[in-house]
Amino acid sequence: MRFAVDTGGTFTDLVVEDDDGRLRMFKAQTTPHDPIVGVLDSLQVAADAAGVARAELLSRGSMLIHGTTRAINAIVTGNTARTALLATQGHPDILVLREGGRHEAFNFNIPFPQPYVPRSLTFEVPERIGPDGTIITALEEAAVIETLRQLPARGVEAIAVCLLWSIVNPAHEERIGALIEQHLPGMPFTLSHALNPSLREYRRASSAAIDASLKPLMSRYMRDLEARLRDAGFGGRVFVVTSQAGVIDAAEGAETPIHLINSGPAMAPVAGRHYVTTDVGTDTAVVADTGGTTYDVSLVRGGRIPWTRETWIGTPYVGHMTGFPSVDVRSIGAGGGSIAAVDAGGLLTVGPRSAGAVPGPVCYGKGGTEPTVTDCSLVLGHLDPAHFLGGSVRLDATAARNAVERGLARPLGLAVEEAAAAVIAVATENMVQAILDITVNQGIDPAASVLIGGGGAAGLNSTMIGRRLGCAAVLVPSLGAALSAAGALMSELTQLYRATRFVTTDAFDFAAANDVLDALRRRGEKFIAAAGLQDGRIELAVEARYANQVWEIEVPLPVEGFADAADVDRFIAAFHAAHEAVFAIRDEASPVEIVGWTARAACRLAARSDFSLADAGPAGALPAVRRAYFSGTGFVDAALHEFGRLTVGETLCGPAIVESPFTTIVVDPGARARRLATGSLLIEPGK
Repeated sequence: MRFAVDTGGTFTDLVVEDDDGRLRMFKAQTTPHDPIVGVLDSLQVAADAAGVARAELLSRGSMLIHGTTRAINAIVTGNTARTALLATQGHPDILVLREGGRHEAFNFNIPFPQPYVPRSLTFEVPERIGPDGTIITALEEAAVIETLRQLPARGVEAIAVCLLWSIVNPAHEERIGALIEQHLPGMPFTLSHALNPSLREYRRASSAAIDASLKPLMSRYMRDLEARLRDAGFGGRVFVVTSQAGVIDAAEGAETPIHLINSGPAMAPVAGRHYVTTDVGTDTAVVADTGGTTYDVSLVRGGRIPWTRETWIGTPYVGHMTGFPSVDVRSIGAGGGSIAAVDAGGLLTVGPRSAGAVPGPVCYGKGGTEPTVTDCSLVLGHLDPAHFLGGSVRLDATAARNAVERGLARPLGLAVEEAAAAVIAVATENMVQAILDITVNQGIDPAASVLIGGGGAAGLNSTMIGRRLGCAAVLVPSLGAALSAAGALMSELTQLYRATRFVTTDAFDFAAANDVLDALRRRGEKFIAAAGLQDGRIELAVEARYANQVWEIEVPLPVEGFADAADVDRFIAAFHAAHEAVFAIRDEASPVEIVGWTARAACRLAARSDFSLADAGPAGALPAVRRAYFSGTGFVDAALHEFGRLTVGETLCGPAIVESPFTTIVVDPGARARRLATGSLLIEPGK
């Protein structure tokens, strides 16, 4: 038995794979004060449904995969450790100077962003290594020791070390690491060359600082998670989801917590890739994961999940760059709990503020006072107050209506239903713009893509989004309400190994290229051998550019090594094709420069390829129709259907509402939907 748990801002999703291979989905409310409570609560819900004690259920488990927002939340809220940065003497301003760029190029009233580590906690280390790895100035160990002795008195809880050209010769960084262990035993620290061997100093320093600052918190969290799971009866292996759409052991996640920053959202495209291939037979999709707090958008392109090295925490150029590759996910503050309001200018806004899990939307009856997207959907008749989460949560329709009337309808001078419909329309447009941002920037026409609707709140307006984008199909998988948790079950145990070595195709250095590839491959093979899992493989890629270009793109290597000129030509052809796909241009007369080398080692966690929800239980007692409001149509009788009871091939014509214990799918007037053999719902949104 396997468990996959994704802790979101509002709900904690759990997908359980039974011993016989059946998949079941459960939800519990997230507990922000202690997210592990929400994890255990979701497992209790599963145990209650199985009619067994939670300890007995957990004792059957071989692995638990956990996706968490703990790391990113700590950074956003400023709850990371007080961190010091040790930098090469004469270069203490790496985090201050950054890489240039402005979010608003002509707005000079915006203050310069503060560095991740303040200058008061940045210390210069007497040493210098040249770009060829030669030691220009030897490390002054006495000065380092004196600096280390000052740190406890300054309240420092973690240390980041980033020295010039440590990616070529790491001797000085390694020695500083040994001195930290000797003079400050137990102090968490991160060495930049070991974590992120990037040529770009700001990214390397930023990633080291972020990683170090997360170590105390995430080490405690991972230890607590494992200990409390053990106490609850779980004896299997605990994995945690990474930003690279893979999983690692929880203990390793505690050692390199920067991998966990986008832990939750990274799994949605893994599930999206599976479903678009299995259900539609295509390899390109826009994957939308709508939770209670955020709307996360990612892509599947040519069967691959695009990565980005431009990962920012917060607004680009104002926030902080992780400097680490991660799945390209764009998140906006739009979800079921997004708060709607009328601003001082009389305009309707939706998000980014969210009611979250506490107090939640007004209709939850837990103290919320401001209307949310969920409240508006309830007012429109799209949600059933008695059927929410399978009836486990009863919604207060009267409170929701009063909140919409008081906070929106009166200030806007609209009827209550018109105001609620306007909120859904604004939220939809915000989501559409997020999709256009990620697709158009990568040369993808969203109208030619399948839209995957994931997350518990996806069904409320996925048909509207698909219609607005011009998509021919919107796919809501049977496990779509817990898309990220489902992706975790489909994921792989992975490890990324990177190296920096400059090689150019106009004078190709075969020995250098093969040496770095062989070293990376050996590290990957060692990882696979120690994993104890099946079907291990190694994928090779490079970061390359045309001569005189500033930025690189990642290109999968079409060869295992470079034996002759033909292998080089195959790589050049692959680079031209990748460059043209991203930038719509190729320069075949230019040599290609390789800067970075990557090996991704992966092992499958399970042999199964069928990821569909188990058969539904006894049929519910839904009425045949429900009065629901749609813009341009008004109130109509929308046909009601139970998701789990739809027959394969059965076609529904909008207006219709499809309900399950985990989500509600609104099929707008003019749209059509049908149940696929896999259990997914395929919607043709129409025009």
